[in-house]
Amino acid sequence: MFGILNFSTFILAGILLNLTPGADTMYILGRSISQGKKSGIVSVLGISSGALLHCIFAALGLSLVLAKSAIAFNTVKYVGAAYLLYLGIKSLVSKSSQKVTITEKNKVVQNYLKIYLSGVMTNLLNPKVALFFLAFLPQFIDPNYTTNALPFLILGLTFVATGTIWCLLLALFSVKLANKIKSNNKIQIWLDKSTGILFIFLGIRLALSKK
Repeated sequence: MFGILNFSTFILAGILLNLTPGADTMYILGRSISQGKKSGIVSVLGISSGALLHCIFAALGLSLVLAKSAIAFNTVKYVGAAYLLYLGIKSLVSKSSQKVTITEKNKVVQNYLKIYLSGVMTNLLNPKVALFFLAFLPQFIDPNYTTNALPFLILGLTFVATGTIWCLLLALFSVKLANKIKSNNKIQIWLDKSTGILFIFLGIRLALSKK
């Protein structure tokens, strides 16, 4: 439907990727722990807004590039595949050294608009997010629909929605989750290894795909 392939697989893969701790996760945890749950929720909305913009850019830009340039298509494909392979290998060899620093501050009046915009820019100015959307979404779209922005938007919105739900849970239970990540590295190691295998599989699949 709408040119989307293996939608259930996409949802499962998206959830697994959302569960993997990354820069956005650390940002949200830091805001929530140091400035409270409300600031954490606002930061989630900012991060999600940035991801939504990436989704729109990918849908409009990628569909135009794929329609007019085979060279650009192959360039994006191989760069995206290489990046996914890099992420996969990095996850497999990672020692899960990421930590969350918990600090206590006096209560102050928060500028929620500033926190929101900071979340937007944190996500929007991360070129890896843009490249990820370009590399990940096309693998679940029928080749006959690659010039249509609709399947890109549907998949992108689905990924952003599942990510927003997970990030809201992080904000609401930030302190407890942060303590778990710090005291039990087995959870993060399992996520790193599973996601690494997934990235490598998607990278190889993308490299072998044809227009």
